[in-house]
Amino acid sequence: MSRPPPRQDPADGGLWAPLRRLTAARIGLPRSGASLSTSALLDFQLAHARARDAVWEELDEATLQSDLDGLGHAALTVASAAGDRQRYLMRPDLGRRLTPEAIAMLSAQAAAFDVVFVVSGGLSARAVEAHAAPVLAEVLDALRTQGWRVAPLVIVRHGRVAIGDAIAGLLRAQSAAVLIGERPGLSAPDSMGAYLTWQPRAQTSDAERNCISNIRPGGIGYAEAADKIVRLLAAMRRRRLSGVQLKDSESGLIGG
Repeated sequence: MSRPPPRQDPADGGLWAPLRRLTAARIGLPRSGASLSTSALLDFQLAHARARDAVWEELDEATLQSDLDGLGHAALTVASAAGDRQRYLMRPDLGRRLTPEAIAMLSAQAAAFDVVFVVSGGLSARAVEAHAAPVLAEVLDALRTQGWRVAPLVIVRHGRVAIGDAIAGLLRAQSAAVLIGERPGLSAPDSMGAYLTWQPRAQTSDAERNCISNIRPGGIGYAEAADKIVRLLAAMRRRRLSGVQLKDSESGLIGG
């Protein structure tokens, strides 16, 4: 009886090499007996530690404010009802509510705006610190040429996605676009998401939002993300709807 061919170590390439060039996912990991090899295990533990650190990192509001001020558009900083990072992680409901001081500040800025952009660290402060300003720079340039009335940019300390609903209501903005750090993964601790909503209100559900996920150089790049945001906002205003009724396809935006 002939012996089976020796098992090829995935670390040496072989059949897995072409696939590894297409994804950052951990595929075909080398093993030692019933366990992962030491190098693969250490790499996993490092990625897990980075993801945990990203969740607990506080947003550098001063630097982000400076970056957004450099876009030539007014920016405000407010806080949610979650007073610290631990309460923010333990009480998601508090991250959806504004403090009385924030309500007063935003109410004083109310006008007839077409859109308000809200930026929050979410579950990855490093994501918005790195990606929010480059994306907004392209989005704001495009909207200015189209005559959009853009509200002051709003940075929210410890904010969740739904806090954009309250902010849009206070500023009297027809739509809201929330840029927020997404839950870190083992291959991307710095991914940013954009959540767009037409005429948000207190009862708005997640089904009424459009989401662009994985915004980062290794995912959806800045130019592509900005283009998607501008096209979605234009379609929302034109069709007066958002969420599951408005889909982004290769052939263009379609509404239900």
